[in-house]
Amino acid sequence: PADDYLEAGVDLNRQLIARPLSTFLLQVSGDSMLADGIHHGDLLLVDRSLQPQPGRVVVAVLDGAFTLKRLECHGGRLRLQAAHPGYPPLELDACSAVQIWGVATHVIHPL
Repeated sequence: PADDYLEAGVDLNRQLIARPLSTFLLQVSGDSMLADGIHHGDLLLVDRSLQPQPGRVVVAVLDGAFTLKRLECHGGRLRLQAAHPGYPPLELDACSAVQIWGVATHVIHPL
């Protein structure tokens, strides 16, 4: 029977959070990352101890507010790129007032 395949329980903290002291849960607001499967209202696990690398989805602070974008390297320069074509990329340079706050590790999306 199907009950033979049930596990005793799943500890989501153990499965999803490698570094509890540096991991935070944020709720997504907006549609800029829809094409990457990140929807308005989703819960996002963000690890502040991870080094941001091109190709990763990061949480950045821009003008005092959080923004969620993919970190990319384009023409030798870093930029924040939305997954929605309606949002222009944000070029990062030494004069940018943008701080990478953390790296997204998991998204929890209700069905």
